[in-house]
Amino acid sequence: MSETVTNDFWQVGDEIADTKAPAGPIEQKWSKRKFEAKLVNPANRRKITVIVVGTGLAGGAAAATLGEAGYHVQNFCYQDSPRRAHSIAAQGGINAAKNYKNDNDSTFRLFYDTVKGGDYRSRETNVYRLAEVSANIIDQCVAQGVPFAREYGGLLDNRSFGGVQVQRTFYARGQTGQQLLIGAYQSLERQVAAGTVQMHTRHEMLDLIVADGRARGIVTRNMVTGAIETWTADAVVLATGGYGNVFFLSTNAMGCNVTAAWRAHRKGAYFANPCYTQIHPTCIPVHGETQSKLTLMSESLRNDGRIWVPKRAEDCAKDPREIPEEDRDYYLERIYPAFGNLVPRDIASRQAKNMCDEGRGVGPEVEERDPQTGETRLRRRGVYLDFADAINRLTKKGVSDKYGNLFDMYAQITGENPYDVPMRIYPAVHYTMGGLWVDYDLMSSIPGLYVAGEANFSDHGANRLGASALMQGLADGYWVLSNTMCDYLADVSKHGTIDDSHPAVQEALASTKERINKLLAVKGNRTVDSFHKELGQIMWEYCGMERREEGLKYAIGRIRELRDEFWRDVKVTGTNEDFNQTLERAGRVADFFELGELMCIDALHRRESCGGHFRAESQTEDGEALRHDDQYLYVGAWEWGNGGEPILHKEPLIYEAIELKQRSYK
Repeated sequence: MSETVTNDFWQVGDEIADTKAPAGPIEQKWSKRKFEAKLVNPANRRKITVIVVGTGLAGGAAAATLGEAGYHVQNFCYQDSPRRAHSIAAQGGINAAKNYKNDNDSTFRLFYDTVKGGDYRSRETNVYRLAEVSANIIDQCVAQGVPFAREYGGLLDNRSFGGVQVQRTFYARGQTGQQLLIGAYQSLERQVAAGTVQMHTRHEMLDLIVADGRARGIVTRNMVTGAIETWTADAVVLATGGYGNVFFLSTNAMGCNVTAAWRAHRKGAYFANPCYTQIHPTCIPVHGETQSKLTLMSESLRNDGRIWVPKRAEDCAKDPREIPEEDRDYYLERIYPAFGNLVPRDIASRQAKNMCDEGRGVGPEVEERDPQTGETRLRRRGVYLDFADAINRLTKKGVSDKYGNLFDMYAQITGENPYDVPMRIYPAVHYTMGGLWVDYDLMSSIPGLYVAGEANFSDHGANRLGASALMQGLADGYWVLSNTMCDYLADVSKHGTIDDSHPAVQEALASTKERINKLLAVKGNRTVDSFHKELGQIMWEYCGMERREEGLKYAIGRIRELRDEFWRDVKVTGTNEDFNQTLERAGRVADFFELGELMCIDALHRRESCGGHFRAESQTEDGEALRHDDQYLYVGAWEWGNGGEPILHKEPLIYEAIELKQRSYK
């Protein structure tokens, strides 16, 4: 059915499958795979070079672990220090199935919650492995000195996150990502000092080198000098994060981009489920036209904060402290009594939008413009996150001990005291569940190219549960890659060595320089950021919280027009042979145009609602997401069309350990 919607936008290719996960009970697959994988003896590891792109939790952990194992690792990041990777921004916590609260948690329950939270669109085998190794991650981090919160008896404390009914989230106040990254960083720097890892900061990957069908290196630009350099290796790991900045406004750091993954996609790596975007419900609302990013307020706040809007639209401009209890609508508690304020992120986000669309949003009125018609409207885009009950129950000091740095951050940004006045929050683009397609070993469709963390697609389906991003990044980096890459690296001597004179290296180098020169030669009149902002408005309006067939088709056409205009009229000042941030942004936005089009095509072809992908044409009578497992129980893995339509390869999703059912959190 999906192919009959329109054939103007995509082609259908051969079906694909993950052939690396062993047969047998799901509880035995990971142990069996580790035993079956070929090994590399320690003396031979010193002869093997691995490139790792990225120094966040996935990349930093992978580089440290591979270096500790004895491989020669070349590690790249575009930041001035590995410690500035975007993993540092994660706030609320990291999941692990340790059952410290004795509330009936288990590996299987974490596995089940993750698959259900992803609306049954993730690969079962990868998710079970993630749950299985989660407990090891906590032990590793404690040994590194990560200062997790502790309870009275000295054990590590836990709290709840959305989509679950147990307490399994380990945390370090509201700065868990920062503390975990410091742990990974110290392990990485240990290997840098030992000489097994060579660090290259301020280097941005601009292309992948593929020789004889295998990933053999990368092309980088030195962001200080402009030098274009090639680097060769026996395998490449991409741990470059997500692509949420395609929307312009997101909770991602300003530098986050898709270029490394997109360049790999253009060289043959399939891009899976690109339309699966997570909208986080707990962010500081947009405040004006000049805003360049959004700020996340941790989901952990939903443990003790209560979300509400006025029952009557005429009360929305009032001071919330003047609105009596009987005139407040605690809508998540009303609609989803079993989970209340801790429903999954996709559900909480849609309901916040629904309340504001009804005219019951709070905060200042913000002007919204329809990209298609140009019409403007004023609407309040905020809901309250209220801690009055928690302060009465825990005292102000108790709330401060748990969330103090988050409250301070909110006060600094908004000028409001959240201890006295309820916070205002609204959904914002946060995480991308789609990414490069990988098999059970985390290898992409290009042999020798591995993808870890948010850059791959495998673990979160159509919606990621809170506190699972840090879990996946560290699981992939510390525990998975070191046990799967050896199966490929054991045979790399058969592939021979390549150097800078190899035709594939020269081709990648030449095409990179040509693209840079093309950007510099346009000499147009319009800034890079103005193009990016308009693209983001299109993506948010038509491929954001709600998607419709008509809107997606319009978006595809408009993105193509805007991309053509970009290559005719973008203004890129300066030269390549210098520090040039405008050139950096231009290259990233050029890739965002191509990615944005594919995201809309993927959303158009999937005529169902699941998790963060909500098609208005497919919903239940009470407005919940309605899946169509008879038609769309597959991963949509897209092959680069080389100038033509992208090619859709379907990987059927097989559930043996979990029963398929429509989600319910009521």
